[in-house]
Amino acid sequence: MVEFATELQVSRTGIPGLVVVDLPVHGDARGWFKENWQRAKMTALGVDDFRPVQNNISFNDAVGTTRGIHAEPWDKFVSVATGRVFAAWVDLREGPTFGATFTTVIDAARAVFVPRGVGNSYQTLDPDTAYTYLVTDHWSPEAAYTFLNLADETAAIDWPIALSEAEISAKDLNHPRLADVTPMPPRRTLVLGANGQVGQALHAEWGDGPTIEYATRQDIDLADPGLATARPWREYSVIVNAAAYTAVDDAETTEGRALAWDANATGVARLAAIAAQNGIILVHISSDYVFDGTAPGLYAEDATFSPLGVYGQSKAAGDIAAATAPRHYIVRASWVVGSGRNFVRTMAELAGRGVAPRVVDDQRGRLTFAHDIAAAISHLLEVRAPFGTYNLSCEGAVMTWADVARVVFETVGADPSLVRDTSTAEYFRDTSRVISPRPENSGLDLRKIRATGFTPVDGAVALRSYLQS
Repeated sequence: MVEFATELQVSRTGIPGLVVVDLPVHGDARGWFKENWQRAKMTALGVDDFRPVQNNISFNDAVGTTRGIHAEPWDKFVSVATGRVFAAWVDLREGPTFGATFTTVIDAARAVFVPRGVGNSYQTLDPDTAYTYLVTDHWSPEAAYTFLNLADETAAIDWPIALSEAEISAKDLNHPRLADVTPMPPRRTLVLGANGQVGQALHAEWGDGPTIEYATRQDIDLADPGLATARPWREYSVIVNAAAYTAVDDAETTEGRALAWDANATGVARLAAIAAQNGIILVHISSDYVFDGTAPGLYAEDATFSPLGVYGQSKAAGDIAAATAPRHYIVRASWVVGSGRNFVRTMAELAGRGVAPRVVDDQRGRLTFAHDIAAAISHLLEVRAPFGTYNLSCEGAVMTWADVARVVFETVGADPSLVRDTSTAEYFRDTSRVISPRPENSGLDLRKIRATGFTPVDGAVALRSYLQS
C-alpha cells in the first residue's frame, strides 16, 4: 500500500509565483487516489485561480529522459500520474529574479504551479513516467517562447543523472546560455479612457513604460463589435476601464440614451468577455448613481441597485457585466473630482469673481478625487485584494453640494455666506433641457476597502490640498 502525506499544503519558493503543492494521496491494496487539482481548496491556500484550458500528458519510457528548459507565455500546473521526476525551474522573466533557480522531486504527492515566463524542465527518475500539466492557454506555434540550455553554468542545476548520459532532444541541447537568453517581458496593462479624469490620474500614478498602454476612444471604442480582435489580448494582464459616457442629463435624450448604453453597459460586457477568455484582471469604475439615494445611511457594496435615470441604469448594467469577469475589481466612487472642469474648480472661479451662486442642498455625499481612485486601484492590484466591488470616496462627514461650495469659498479666501442654498427642483426649474433625477444620498460605506489596508483620505484635508495645488 502506498503511503503519502494526508494534508494539503502549499509552500512558496524563491521564484515569485512558483509554489509547491503537497497533495493528499489515499492508497490501499488496489492502488491510490488523489485530487490532483482542487480549485476551491488550493486557491484558499494561495494558489493562483489560473483556470486552465488544456491538459497535456508526456509519457516517458526510460529513466533519465530530460526535457527543457522551456518558458511559455502561460501558467501551468505540473504533476505526475505515475513515476517520479527531478524537476528544475529557472526564472526567465524580466526583473530582479531573472536566473533564480528552484528544484524538487515530484511524485504522486507533489505538484508545482509554474507562472508564465518561468522556465520548466524535468528528468525522469523512474521508467514509464507520465508527466502531466494543465495550462491556461491553447498551444500555438505563434506564441512567444523563451528557452535556456539544460547545462547552463549560471543556473548550475545538479541533475541526478549526468546530461551526457541522459536522453535529450537535439533541440533542447542547442538552447542558449543564460547570458544569451531574451527575458520574457511581463504582460501589459491597458488603461481605457486615458483622457478622462481617472485616466489622467492613472497616467500620473503609473507614468509611461513599455508595459503600460493608454488608449482613448479613438484608439479603442468599446462600442465596436470587433473589440474582441482589436488587440492581442493574451499579452495583457490588467485592463482598467476608466472610459464611460458621463453626460448624465444628455443620457435622457434619444441619442444620449443609446450612447450611454453602448459605452457603459454593452461595451463593458464585451470587455468582461475578453477578460474572462484571456485571464485578464478587469478594473471597472462604478458610480453612486446605481442607487436611488433613499437609504437612510451609507450604501454598502452589496446594496440593491435602484438607479433613477438612464445614466445610472446603464452604469448598473455595466457593473453587472463587469462582475462576470472571474478576475474583477469594481471601484465605486461618488462625486469624482479630477483635472479639467468640475464643480470644485467652478466654485473656486465664482468665489474669485465675488459671485454668489445658488447651490443645491438636498443632495448628500462625499467627494472622491481622481488621484485617490488611481491610488486605490494600484493598491488593490499590488496587495492582490480579493476580487469584487469596493466603495471609494473621501473619509469624513457626508456633505451637501452647498456645504462643499462653502468650504471652497472659505479655502480660497472668499465669504462662504455668499453660497445660497436651493433645492434640486428649484435649481432646474427654469431650464428647458431634459434633466436626469439625482440620488439624494450618495454616501458610500468604506469599511471593505479599509480592510484591504487602504486608508481613504479625509475629505476636508483633500479638498484644501486640491485647491492649493
